[in-house]
Amino acid sequence: MASYNKVILIGNLTRDPQVRYTPKGTAVAEIGLAVNRTWFDKASNSRKDETTFVDITLWGREAEVASEYLSKGRPVMIEGRLQLDTWDDKESGQKRSKLRVVCEHMQMLGSRGE
Repeated sequence: MASYNKVILIGNLTRDPQVRYTPKGTAVAEIGLAVNRTWFDKASNSRKDETTFVDITLWGREAEVASEYLSKGRPVMIEGRLQLDTWDDKESGQKRSKLRVVCEHMQMLGSRGE
């Protein structure tokens, strides 16, 4: 059975990226992205807005560039893949999971002044 795991998102950063390094020296950054969707609801005759918040992990040079040049509110395009993280909650003992995007390519949008 064939499978394909590719995500392309354009949105605005919800917080400043902060880079950390693995013990082997690889840069890792976690960012949040707000992706907006707007549509017209014919039933209520009004415009509707919906925002989806996505957690994204960047590795290597992409993480360093994000930390150096991006800040909260900046528009960015992310290409990557979905990854499901699972763990046991220490407080409740229940299994927890979170879907995130692992960035494979990042493109800064807008101008530096934004």
